Amino acid sequence: MTEFPELGAAGSATHFEPISVSDESTVVAEFSPDAADGSGYQSEAELEAELVRLLQGQAYEYLPVTSASALEANLRTQLAALNKIEFSDAEWQRLFAESIAGKNDGIVEKTMRIQADHIQVLKRDDGTAKNIYLIDKANVHNNRLQVINQYEVDGARSNRYDVTVLVNGLPMVHIELKRRGVDIREAFNQINRYQRESFWADSGLFQYVQLFVISNGTLTKYYSNTTRDRHVNETVGGRRGKKQSSNTFEFTSWWADANNRAIADLTGFTKTFFAKHTLLNILTKYCVFDVDRNLLVMRPYQIVAAERILQRIETSTNYRQLGTVAAGGYVWHTTGSGKTLTSFKAAQLASKLTSVDKVLFVVDRKDLDYQTQREYDRFEKGAVDGTTNTSHLKRRLEDPASRIIVTTIQKLDRFIKANAKHEIYSGHLVVIFDECHRSQFGDMHVAITKAFKKYNLFGFTGTPIFAENAGSSGNPQLRTTEQAFGDKLHTYTIVDAISDKNVLPFRIDYVNTLKIPDTLTDKQVAAINTEAALLSPERVGAVTSYILDHFDQKTRRNSTYRLGEKRVAGFNSMFATASIDAAKRYYKEFEEQQREREIANPAYQPLKVGLIFSYAANEDLDGGLLGEEEFETHDLDQSSRDFLEDAVQDYNGMFGTSFDTSADRFQNYYKDLSQRLKNRELDLLIVVNMFLTGFDATTLNTLWVDKNLRSHGLIQAYSRTNRILNSVKTYGNIVSFRDLEQATNDALSLFGNKDARGVVLLKPYADYYGEYSKLVADLIALFPLDLPIVGEAAQKQFIALFGAILRLRNILVSFDDFAGHELLSEREFQDYRSIYLNLYAEFRSQDAAEKESINDDVVFEIELIKQVEVNVDYILLLVEQWRQARGNGSDVEMTALMNIQRAIDSSITLRNKRDLILAFVDSVNVSDDTSEDWRRFVEAKKTEELEALIVAEGLKPDETRAFVAEAFRDGAIPTAGTAITKILPPVSRFAAGGNHALKKQSVLDKLAAFFDRYFGLT
Repeated sequence: MTEFPELGAAGSATHFEPISVSDESTVVAEFSPDAADGSGYQSEAELEAELVRLLQGQAYEYLPVTSASALEANLRTQLAALNKIEFSDAEWQRLFAESIAGKNDGIVEKTMRIQADHIQVLKRDDGTAKNIYLIDKANVHNNRLQVINQYEVDGARSNRYDVTVLVNGLPMVHIELKRRGVDIREAFNQINRYQRESFWADSGLFQYVQLFVISNGTLTKYYSNTTRDRHVNETVGGRRGKKQSSNTFEFTSWWADANNRAIADLTGFTKTFFAKHTLLNILTKYCVFDVDRNLLVMRPYQIVAAERILQRIETSTNYRQLGTVAAGGYVWHTTGSGKTLTSFKAAQLASKLTSVDKVLFVVDRKDLDYQTQREYDRFEKGAVDGTTNTSHLKRRLEDPASRIIVTTIQKLDRFIKANAKHEIYSGHLVVIFDECHRSQFGDMHVAITKAFKKYNLFGFTGTPIFAENAGSSGNPQLRTTEQAFGDKLHTYTIVDAISDKNVLPFRIDYVNTLKIPDTLTDKQVAAINTEAALLSPERVGAVTSYILDHFDQKTRRNSTYRLGEKRVAGFNSMFATASIDAAKRYYKEFEEQQREREIANPAYQPLKVGLIFSYAANEDLDGGLLGEEEFETHDLDQSSRDFLEDAVQDYNGMFGTSFDTSADRFQNYYKDLSQRLKNRELDLLIVVNMFLTGFDATTLNTLWVDKNLRSHGLIQAYSRTNRILNSVKTYGNIVSFRDLEQATNDALSLFGNKDARGVVLLKPYADYYGEYSKLVADLIALFPLDLPIVGEAAQKQFIALFGAILRLRNILVSFDDFAGHELLSEREFQDYRSIYLNLYAEFRSQDAAEKESINDDVVFEIELIKQVEVNVDYILLLVEQWRQARGNGSDVEMTALMNIQRAIDSSITLRNKRDLILAFVDSVNVSDDTSEDWRRFVEAKKTEELEALIVAEGLKPDETRAFVAEAFRDGAIPTAGTAITKILPPVSRFAAGGNHALKKQSVLDKLAAFFDRYFGLT
């Protein structure tokens, strides 16, 4: 060693951390977009050409294929190359017919083949068998990528697809483009139409598409094939199903870099998402085909977290750091962002590493043990092994076939105490803790980390413990998440999730429940949180009455949507109470008040109210944590146990079940209760701490709070309400009967960032209302209803002013305080809307040059008009009132008729139906059934007008009727494809005035006007 003194003494070498642990992370660490290289108009064709050029620059082979025969021939060539085989004609025909394009195979079967059965067995001509890989998942760069465009197919209608990526000859990613300035939802809808009309055509190879990408150049998103497929299936039931589908555009995803910065522009998206290793990793590793046969494609932040866990396992193994805090880390992904899927994929991939013996997924409550295993089973049936008791856990740990095990921290702790020298302790275990902000910070954590010798310890949390919120109790070496688990591996905060629309924002009402003497200041009132005041019968009664009075409004019971196989009205809610005593008092009060309401009004429909609580050693813990409620009801005092037993019997009476508070049956009560809450069968669940963490129900939109919450507990509880479900559910409602405003702001600052409040919460009511009042005053002063708006400048001013009022009113209607303080009467609001819509119609009808100059500085808030839309049902209600008024004097009749006319004029969708509705009004008899008469009237008029249109335009009668029937079924007049040409009369291109294109457009315009006039009327 003396020849190299510069190396220093043995063992003194400096330790260097690795700079990079992977050459090919799926998600780019940080993306900096290139400067825009164009400023002129870009057509859709130019956008498509640029995309193809970029893909060719990334080593995709361009293939000029536009027919099924050429596509199939290329598939044969690519699979032969991947599998190093030459197919005979007979072998190829067998493989193609039996293992690729079976006659009975649809999207689900082909997705299953790619995701779970990608190695097919070919029986060769000589009788031997050969494994044929459709895709190589072990060595992704063995797969070959090609790009095609303008592929033509004849199905129910002729279609031409924009751009498709082939993997080993199979179409696996389809890109649908619209030119810049066009809503990308049009691309989403066009893909829906392709699935209905032509993906199945020829040999159905396009049903192998796993991912869809939609872009207008500026904005680009991706989603899985079953998101699209289920959306199409749900629209078959008609327009309502389409509007309320839970698999709509809301479930598309942005691509982003590892810092959660969205990469929306098509150029940046193509350079990152379509990088060969990224796309192939997504297709082969980061899709999950669950037991419900839905394809779940992971979002970028989920992929980053899973890969960083795998990287940490590999580097800590290589650096011999196993069994230390340096071998682990934690993932901070906000509640509701899909941590269970991320942890499942991390566990699944870790279990396949050769160095890893077992993966333990550890939860800290029995209810989460059940819920997590059920979620994991949904991702892949039998992929994980649950443990019913400590003995069962021991058998699983000793079984080499059990690679992933779900258990509770309590069972694991008991196993360690009973098996001091078990051989499993020397194996390489990856231990993943779910919700690692809770009870892992104590003696059990120490016992586990002392027992196991070679481990990686990882935690997932939506609310980490930092120094600022660590509290002062417990082991001082384990007070923060970082101390217990190691480095933060990835962050995705509540701000990121709301910005990406992966969770909903919160809307919080603070309801004052205590009368304030004039001599008390606000600060003194905030201190009056004694149980005596808060649980007084008067206050409990007032809070209960408030909830019953506002329940329908908060849970949107006037809105319906499809949930599974049924249609339901609105959402459901939970009520978080401060203690078992409070929960009991409120349950009793709901029972009594609802009974009184039933007596007063026999038509009253009582809410289905449930109750659950159990023993918790500490109902309020240090650092804002919620106390842990176990299933051990025997620890409850006898009075509480008896009360809970009665509540369970009430539940049995509601649903025909047979649960009680004994140990096993109470656990089953919990499971049944949670399922009914998810299915929206229960209206309101009263809880203490149970269900406030770790429980997900997309139908739950409101949390009533009479409980002091802060920090972790506050965010966890609030987040029960903000899961995305559909277009009806737009935010999570929090109604707080305690002074939680400062605690809410502090928690959002800690778990989002300093600017989080403006993103996560709506501003206070007073802020919006003050601005609204000023604008309404300006409107009345500048544009009184009895004076015309003269001149283009004044019209533009009116449009801008009323548009701003519409935007504010749309927000204000969600606040209780706005009712009765609208400043404009309903009639005035309708009249202003009529003026607004008239100006909209006038500006739209101007020629293109004028329209362009106007649109530069005038924006019509037509979507907001639609949100307060007058619909046919409302008009029929007015007709019913008019019918009842007939014979009561001309003034009464005239008032009712004017109400109908005013409502029609203020509606953007009913204005072109004005003559229909008024003609119907004239035909109504006093004794008629209005709804049935309306249906018959519309059908007769619809048939009459269609027949007149056929005659006037010389259309083919049978073909036109079929064309229109399909349009009403599909919800749109098809403007592309050949269907329209089949109904047109023969036109000679040589005859005078025989311009086929003009005739086609003229007919399309008239059919579109006919469709708009009658669609959705019955």
